[in-house]
Amino acid sequence: MLQEYQLDGKVALVTGAGRGIGAACAEALAQAGAAVMITDIDLEACQALVTRLREQGCHADCMQQDVVDEATWEEVVSQTIDRLGGFDVLVNNAGILTGALVETDTLEQVRRINSVNIDSIFLGMKYAARAMKPDGPAGRGGSIINMSSVAGLFGTLAHSAYGSTKGAVRSYSKHAAAEFGSLGYAIRVNSVHPGLIETPMGDHLLETWIDLGIVPDEAAARETIHSMTSVGRLGTPREVALAVVFLASDASSYVTGSELVVDGGMSGR
Repeated sequence: MLQEYQLDGKVALVTGAGRGIGAACAEALAQAGAAVMITDIDLEACQALVTRLREQGCHADCMQQDVVDEATWEEVVSQTIDRLGGFDVLVNNAGILTGALVETDTLEQVRRINSVNIDSIFLGMKYAARAMKPDGPAGRGGSIINMSSVAGLFGTLAHSAYGSTKGAVRSYSKHAAAEFGSLGYAIRVNSVHPGLIETPMGDHLLETWIDLGIVPDEAAARETIHSMTSVGRLGTPREVALAVVFLASDASSYVTGSELVVDGGMSGR
């Protein structure tokens, strides 16, 4: 691997890393040489991943985290610096997916998804910036990677609330990138936009289509998704994670305020 892609000496924090894309990101970052703090509401899942990474010779630790609790964010960032010796990369990955038609969705459900998917991005960037900026406790700049979705780039059926939150993630990332750059913080901010990925969250989208009668069964749902991509298949968490490694590394030193789409060509059709 080119030296610019190596993460030796860097410290990363990945939220929502107990499973799916978050777990794949934590594993890929650790395998590239970063020390990784893994957080999730599910502490047992985090601990299992840490055990597996340590068996591979990687440096990893974990904490339980509710990403909408501000005090927990402050503690997680502080403990990342204390336990792992710095803070260079934040992967703001934690999020939830709900599916409903606009006419049948509820305000309670919309407020919940807004809280988890948008508030957590704000809190993560807030405490990462405080730690990473030149006079912060980590103080060497860094890379913030906010997990969005192709649903934040174009409309999708029965997922307007989710897609709206992911559009907000994209916009928030651009504003933060401009702000941190203007202030001389040496902090880059980018968003990653996966398409349909083989994860429990991806399965939930397919189930929503079936429940609403949009498609008759899982086979039909998968056939529809496959036909929407240029490569004719769903993506894997590892494919998203490798894009995250690029944005975390010095290979992307001139990339900020951008969106990196990992969707098998779905958004280009």
